[in-house]
Amino acid sequence: MKRFPASGSGAGRGFSGTEKEAAMDIRLQKAVAVTAEYDILVCGGGPAGLAAALAGRRGGLRTMLLEAEGQLGGMGTSGLVSHWLGGRSEDCRHWVVGGIFRELAEAAAAGGIAILPKPEPGRHHSPFGWNPAAGGSLTAGVPFDPFLMAHFLERTLLEAGVDILYMTRVVDASVSDGRLTHVILHNKSGFSALAARLFVDATGDADLAAMSGCVTRLGRDGDGLMTPVTLQVHMDGIDQEALASYIDSHDAPRFLEEIVKLRGRGEWPFAYDRFISVQMLRKGTFMVNTPRITGIDGTDGASVTRGLIQGRREIVELLDIMRRHLPGCADARIRAVAPLLGVRETRRIEGGFMLRVEDLVAGTEFPDTVGFSAYGWDLPDPLRPSWQPLHEKPPARKRAITPIPYRIMLPIPVGNLLCPGRAVSVEREVLGPLRVQAPCMAMGEAAGTACLLAASSPVPAFPDVDAGALQAALRGNGAVVDYDPDWEPKR
Repeated sequence: MKRFPASGSGAGRGFSGTEKEAAMDIRLQKAVAVTAEYDILVCGGGPAGLAAALAGRRGGLRTMLLEAEGQLGGMGTSGLVSHWLGGRSEDCRHWVVGGIFRELAEAAAAGGIAILPKPEPGRHHSPFGWNPAAGGSLTAGVPFDPFLMAHFLERTLLEAGVDILYMTRVVDASVSDGRLTHVILHNKSGFSALAARLFVDATGDADLAAMSGCVTRLGRDGDGLMTPVTLQVHMDGIDQEALASYIDSHDAPRFLEEIVKLRGRGEWPFAYDRFISVQMLRKGTFMVNTPRITGIDGTDGASVTRGLIQGRREIVELLDIMRRHLPGCADARIRAVAPLLGVRETRRIEGGFMLRVEDLVAGTEFPDTVGFSAYGWDLPDPLRPSWQPLHEKPPARKRAITPIPYRIMLPIPVGNLLCPGRAVSVEREVLGPLRVQAPCMAMGEAAGTACLLAASSPVPAFPDVDAGALQAALRGNGAVVDYDPDWEPKR
């Protein structure tokens, strides 16, 4: 195994600065038992990972899903970003992401766990993000109850026969001849190892890829800085009609002018300058997606800790400002604060192919498209949390819909590893439309389906999967892999 830093080698006394500089690493050597072998091992139980595990298991492969938190759903449940974005067209009429995503969204809506908003012609703004009432990327999202959703997802995967291990992290990997053979795990039982023929890294941070020696990038080129993070909060006790009335009469969906005035009086202490909220299942209950914290590295434990501490402090400060200054919010209350920091960007794999902004501007069609995203450019500047660089000088983008080529999930050089989700091989700005949960689920389903095709080979390798066969298999399961011009907004 790797060497671990001697963070505990001075237990019982403090280190001086000189001693810290002189401290040596310690080598941790342990005999780790291989406890089981699987066809597919999926790391990460967020949208990409759960879809990959479900697709693989439904195809008959023995599948293990590892999750660092205590439930499935990733940022949607543990992170309280309880709003599946990017799966429907802006007018809410078309499913741009089908397959497992549509199946789960419709079943959750039928069970009272989620809702599928529709445009409301009689209103000026939709409370599901305060888009214009005719529709928009936020209105087209799927808000849901995070607690019921976690149970629903868990039940769905268990009924399919997926094995699940919660509160478990991958801490190391064994690679031989360009192939992953084992992962080393740690949970309350200690260290153990699992073997598999095929691996899916759905950690969102390319953790397994990095441990396996794959080429990755962190943050933007030049300085490595990453887009702001958010600690998500749900609030209730909001008088929604009063809030909506003010937003409609003042055309103030983000309270931009009001925040300028508050800042001028010294009553808005934050670097971000807009108020963002989305109605959840019940009126008066909102996901408040307002705080944006800069300078946080989601791959660094101490940095994540700082983000959580700052996030909780800013939520309390924001609640006080809302009560005093925002219409309908005098009795607002905190319903829940996420225990998991909302990280929009960390590592990206560097594959043999990289999807670039110029591909989207040109409207390039790819022979290996495995899904789409209906979400737009959304990757705030690392230092200016309310500034969207591609909104200020938007490229002449030909289509509102972003295609997802299979090749962007292929890391170099490990051949039996796929990386669906926000760690894919893309130019950084392309993360904006691809990092949200519906396209991540599309990528996960494609990854699990690719496992089925690769598994028939004596030495399975994901680069060898035939794109046409993969697309055909996805179509057969209701996934959307063919572009439809009707998805485009009518303007």
